[in-house]
Amino acid sequence: MTTWLVPLLGGLFMACLVYVLFGLREARKEKAMRSKVADRMRNLSFESFMEEEGLVKILREEQLSDVPLMRLILKAVPKVEDLRILMEQGAVRMKVGSFYLLSLALATVACLVTLLLHLPVIFPMVAAAGAGVLPYMWLLRRKKKRIEAFEANFAEAIDLLSRAIRAGHAFSTGFQLVGEECPDPVGEEFRRCFEEQKFGLALKDSLLNLMERIDLVDLRIFVTAVLIQREVGGNLAEILDKIAYTIRERFKILRQVRVYTAQGRLTGYLLGCLPILLGVVIAAMNHEYMMILFRKEIGRVMIAGAAIMQITGFFIIRKIIRIKV
Repeated sequence: MTTWLVPLLGGLFMACLVYVLFGLREARKEKAMRSKVADRMRNLSFESFMEEEGLVKILREEQLSDVPLMRLILKAVPKVEDLRILMEQGAVRMKVGSFYLLSLALATVACLVTLLLHLPVIFPMVAAAGAGVLPYMWLLRRKKKRIEAFEANFAEAIDLLSRAIRAGHAFSTGFQLVGEECPDPVGEEFRRCFEEQKFGLALKDSLLNLMERIDLVDLRIFVTAVLIQREVGGNLAEILDKIAYTIRERFKILRQVRVYTAQGRLTGYLLGCLPILLGVVIAAMNHEYMMILFRKEIGRVMIAGAAIMQITGFFIIRKIIRIKV
């Protein structure tokens, strides 16, 4: 029993450690972005940028879990609010407590499966860490896909909003038209904005909530321009036309950058997959020759070192080809 308990606990510890490291990395990026936006808003005399912390804070705590005990535990977990925001950005209809339990269950199952296969102690730990962080990686991927879909239709939504204002509709009514005519997630988010205003939330607060749910530079430009226009006046339809033009030009540049970096991305994928495919081919051709790496201690160390270097190289290549415009 002791021989099973130590790898199991070690695997769960590794899963929690990797999960915490990923969470801290994303929280640091989000904090830096929020700090920059808050500074800009303060410079534009929007002092009440985060005034809604009171009541909204209470409502958000209720969303963490349906189980009172789990809710008390999650309140003590640092950065749990960042995970809730991330789940909202990815449009995941799941409580934060359920998400944590899912990660823990996957880590436990992966650790037990590797223990049943009688693999060395390091494998249950690595399997638990990888399986435990899978839901978080899926969540980041879902958020990215949703933001990309929003970005693809955002310029058309601004054009529709500009035409609605020129036709004599109120700004909030333009949000309703965008919500009805544009595909999701643009239509869904603008409908939500309109509903928030209909139930009494101020326009500025609903726009700031929208900016929190969609972590997109183009949307920040839109919200900032609208709030400035509400403060100092001006032709809102003309401002929206210029924003739509800017978004289209920026989107065009992003597409060009993606084309220019296609070779680098392909190189990264090839370098990441080639050793694994080559190992599978060698194992199929000469099984005993390949098994030496797994049976001897020096072979397992070499495999672990190669895996670490492969992962490090993949992330370095990814960092090089990721160009921000």
